[in-house]
Amino acid sequence: MLGYASRRILIGLVTLLTASIVVFAMLEIVPGDPARLMLGMNATEDAVRALQEQMGLNQPLLARYLHWLGGLLTGDLGKSYTYAVPVVDLVAERIVVSLPLALIALLLSALIAVPVGLFSAARRGTFADTATMGAAQIGIAIPNFWFALLLVYVFAVMLRLVPAGGFPGWSAGFWPALKALILPSIALALPQAAILARVTRSSLLDVLGEDYIRTARAKGLTRRSVLYRHALRNAFIPILTILGLQFAFLLAGTIIIENVFYLPGLGRLVFQAITQRDLIVVESVVILLVATVILINLLVDLSYAIVDPRLRSRS
Repeated sequence: MLGYASRRILIGLVTLLTASIVVFAMLEIVPGDPARLMLGMNATEDAVRALQEQMGLNQPLLARYLHWLGGLLTGDLGKSYTYAVPVVDLVAERIVVSLPLALIALLLSALIAVPVGLFSAARRGTFADTATMGAAQIGIAIPNFWFALLLVYVFAVMLRLVPAGGFPGWSAGFWPALKALILPSIALALPQAAILARVTRSSLLDVLGEDYIRTARAKGLTRRSVLYRHALRNAFIPILTILGLQFAFLLAGTIIIENVFYLPGLGRLVFQAITQRDLIVVESVVILLVATVILINLLVDLSYAIVDPRLRSRS
């Protein structure tokens, strides 16, 4: 188990270093001078040069990368030139929106998808199976921003049950803050639940065709017992993989939903920083999200060894 974990950690560190190089290089080759764009086309050359020096843009490329990487390793993400505050403070303000949103959406996705996948797999080839998988296919095809607008119109405009957008902050109380996240969470969760339900069904059907399942049935175990006690656990590795990928997507890829609902999350922060060419914010937030994705994948890999003891013996 220790060797298995060590290899995964080493792979994660190499991946993170490679990602930092790619992120830095991609933003460096974007055309346009960030200092001139931030000051406007009418800015004087002296003002532009002063801002370039303040931003460190007059230093060699390698020196800027090493300075940025050193700051990441020490927890110093730099200072935003648009907001004039440390990037760490901006991330701390926005993560309290994005992280609960992602967790709620992931929980909703799992609570919907796993029972639906079980239901469909247990009734393979029936009308119920066809209907549920057809509904899942529709859920995959519907864009989440369109679904979000539909939710706003029905539950916020027509029924007035929840706010249409904005976030009052957790200081306003748990329930008001949670209400503001309900519609965005549903808009994010249902398309992901549709994907997860199909994966759950497919994984269960593969396991149900194994010899040990037929042996369990031959010993007199009920279909329900075989499905829940034997098949589901052995089908869980693909489900865990999709859950890990979905959480990474929900945390890092919520730009559209956060803009639809005017939520001050990390996705909206990255979008605003890109439009304002605040490169230090973009670089730091993106690499933090990459690190989060790598950490999640590492935890998912380690969970494989818990679910499947054969992986522990191979390590």
